[in-house]
Amino acid sequence: YAERHDNLEAIYKKLTERERLKEASRDLLAALRKLIAPLDQWTRKAQTQAEVEVFILDHLYPLLPSPPFSEQDKTEAAKRVYGFVWQQTASGQLSAGLP
Repeated sequence: YAERHDNLEAIYKKLTERERLKEASRDLLAALRKLIAPLDQWTRKAQTQAEVEVFILDHLYPLLPSPPFSEQDKTEAAKRVYGFVWQQTASGQLSAGLP
């Protein structure tokens, strides 16, 4: 009984963490939209690219719990988010209201 209870508790905790990460992802995307909106062609300027990259790192690191996420995991996640945001902005889709 105790083992089953521990397993259920672990599953609940993972679901709760997953929901928190989903909410944090939505919040990060909304904050990125606000940051990027006034920037003129940020994808073409090194200074504004760096600003967006630092913004992502500053907001993503505290959102991902350690463990299970290592520093390398967090850095890789930030790179993927930056790449996604860059591509969506360059294609005109980010300002169009992504889900």
